[in-house]
Amino acid sequence: MPETQTGVRVELAREGTANVATGLPVLDHLVGELAGTARFRLALEVAPGSADEAVAAAGRAFGGSLRGLLVAHAGRGWALVPSDEALASAALERDDEPRLVTNVDFSDQRVGGLSTDVASRFLEELALAAGLNLHVRLIEGADPQHVLAAIFKAVGAALGQACRPVPESKEEQ
Repeated sequence: MPETQTGVRVELAREGTANVATGLPVLDHLVGELAGTARFRLALEVAPGSADEAVAAAGRAFGGSLRGLLVAHAGRGWALVPSDEALASAALERDDEPRLVTNVDFSDQRVGGLSTDVASRFLEELALAAGLNLHVRLIEGADPQHVLAAIFKAVGAALGQACRPVPESKEEQ
C-alpha cells in the first residue's frame, strides 16, 4: 500500500489561520481550531485515501513539521482551555520516547459521521512525529463536539508555547 501523500507548511504568526484539507471535515475543523489557538499559519493537505490513512498521515505530517520549532525553541508548554461546557488541559514537552497519554475514551462516540477515535489517532501520530510527551486531560464536558474542540484548543495553546522562543530573563541580559 503506497503511503498517503501530504503537504504541510507551518509558520509562527500573530494570529492563527489554517487551510486544512484532509477529506474529513470534522478533522479539518479541529486542526483549524488547534492552529488558531497555537497562533500558527498552517497549510495542510492530505491526498484522498481511507479515513484512517488520512488521519494518520495528517498527524504525522503536522507533527514532523513542528519538530524543528520544538527543538529550536521552548519545547514545552501547557494550557487549560474551555469550549462551551467542556474544559480540557494539555501539557507537553520534547521527549526521546514520545507518547500520548489521555483520560479521554470516545471509542463508542461519533461526531460528524466519524468515530471520534480519529482525534486520538491524529494526536498520537502528531506526538510521535514531533517527539512529544503529550498529556491530554478532559476535566469537564459531555457534548463530544465541545469536548473535542476543548482538547484541540488546549493542545494548540500548549504547542504555541512550546514552539516559541523562551523570553530572556533580565538576569541573562
